[in-house]
Amino acid sequence: MAKLVAVTACPTGIAHTIMAAEGLEQAAKALGHEIQVETQGSVGTRNTLAEADIAAAEVVIIAADTRVDIARFIDKPVYETSTEPAIRTGAEVIKAALAQVAAPVTAGLKIVGITSCPTGIAHTFMAAEGLEQGAKSQGHAIKVETQGSVGAKNTLTAEDIAAADLVIIAADTQVDKTRFAGKRLYEASTKAAIHDGAALVRTAIADADAQTQSGAVSVTAAKSSSTSTRPGPYKHLMTGVSYMIPFVVAGGLLIAISFALGGINVFEEVNQGTLGWTLFQIGAKAGFTLMVPILAGFIAYSIADRPGIAPGMIGGMIAATIGSGFLGGIAAGFIAGYSVQWLSDHIPLPRTLAGLKPVLILPLLGTLIVGLLMYYVVGEPVAAALTAITGWLKGLQGSNAVFLGLLLGSMMAFDMGGPVNKAAYAFATGLIVSQVYAPMAAVMAAGMVPPLGLALASALFKNRFSLDEREAAGATAVLGLAFITEGAIPYAAKDPLRVIPALMLGSAAAGAISMVFGCTLQVPHGGVFVLWIPNAVANLGPYLIAIVMGTLITTTALFFLKRPLEVRESLQAASA
Repeated sequence: MAKLVAVTACPTGIAHTIMAAEGLEQAAKALGHEIQVETQGSVGTRNTLAEADIAAAEVVIIAADTRVDIARFIDKPVYETSTEPAIRTGAEVIKAALAQVAAPVTAGLKIVGITSCPTGIAHTFMAAEGLEQGAKSQGHAIKVETQGSVGAKNTLTAEDIAAADLVIIAADTQVDKTRFAGKRLYEASTKAAIHDGAALVRTAIADADAQTQSGAVSVTAAKSSSTSTRPGPYKHLMTGVSYMIPFVVAGGLLIAISFALGGINVFEEVNQGTLGWTLFQIGAKAGFTLMVPILAGFIAYSIADRPGIAPGMIGGMIAATIGSGFLGGIAAGFIAGYSVQWLSDHIPLPRTLAGLKPVLILPLLGTLIVGLLMYYVVGEPVAAALTAITGWLKGLQGSNAVFLGLLLGSMMAFDMGGPVNKAAYAFATGLIVSQVYAPMAAVMAAGMVPPLGLALASALFKNRFSLDEREAAGATAVLGLAFITEGAIPYAAKDPLRVIPALMLGSAAAGAISMVFGCTLQVPHGGVFVLWIPNAVANLGPYLIAIVMGTLITTTALFFLKRPLEVRESLQAASA
């Protein structure tokens, strides 16, 4: 006879919660096992598990359709499922839970993973490939879900998660981890997965085992183990930016199309009712209006999870209303997130009232704090700072424009999608909200240059590139045209000391030329595929010249900096 404990819960906390508890109790009795079941619902917690019950249990069963706090079970193996299997096939649930304990994994592990980056394109998929190759090389089975700008792909099912021995999240943005309660979980950046997926898998297995002897690690513990590898504020900011980008893209493109249809004055009342005027209203009055609240809301979400969304978005709306723009939105997001996080940690409530905290207490108090601070303390100084920055950027000429273009261009090529690249990108994207479009043009031109320059150099100077690099040139060129700077990473990883300086030279030149000619861009992504839209880019001719010149400079620099393969091989042999 085995001793078991269980927790059941559903969104309403009534029917399914009680039925799941009864299903488990009846199944345990029929199988000859002893079980204590705690129910969590809208009427509070009943049959609360005592510490002695938990200590004596061989396994914990979580049958829930909502998030259940598993901190009490940190030293116990946890089997997680939904309420429906517990109701319909309680005996099978109990057998599977006991089998998990009786037959620990000794051969290959079953691993599930999630990868995500702020733009949700290259790094997301490269990290997924790194995890897959790293796991398979060590005999483990793995399924990786990618969360990108096109939505989640290869989505993990409840069965995948239930069968998994380990969860690896390689992400530069906030990922919802509620699905993985009760599972060993390890977090890292996409860079770690891209650089050495096998090492990341080994580290994840070792660290998860070190955190708990039973294999059931809390999400909080897993998160704390990775905080030293990723700067928190940067990740929170990038989470907000990643959710904001679709609004910027949709709004900006619709505004550009409205200008193409109705002219530069399409928004005037005389054009009311026309298709161009309507598209402008959708893009500017709806899409752009939501950008700052979304940015602030998801910065707060990254910090404080779901309770932070409402205070963050309300703070962002206040920022947009009082004229503090994206800078105010960033401030509101961090104020809301950290305020809600502090309140959550320092407001003690009895278990019967705990359900009020995320839906009433935290949103109310968080909104009160961020709202008052935005109106009385933060808003006006930030608005003044944004006005000064906006005026300076709009008035940039001569050497100032060149310097900013050189700086943004260099940052885009320095780590090709890493923190420095994303900092420049976030800066330019945020300025779109304030109707400052020149930095965005410089950033996109500079970001296209590294893959384009490498593709051209590998075609012209074949003796400096391996066969694999030459064969990948076509795909690399397409990535460059699509403004996916990460296409340059495989080349830079093999020869960073020579390739990265060459990339930075070309990107800096592209950014500087774009700024000097006053090129502007109203959408934050798309590469050459958005240039055909009228008014999406101002000064299109000089803008194309900036991209071409940057590409040629990078190509020329690669010719002088990269040695022919036979020379490099001879030097390596001599040094060996």
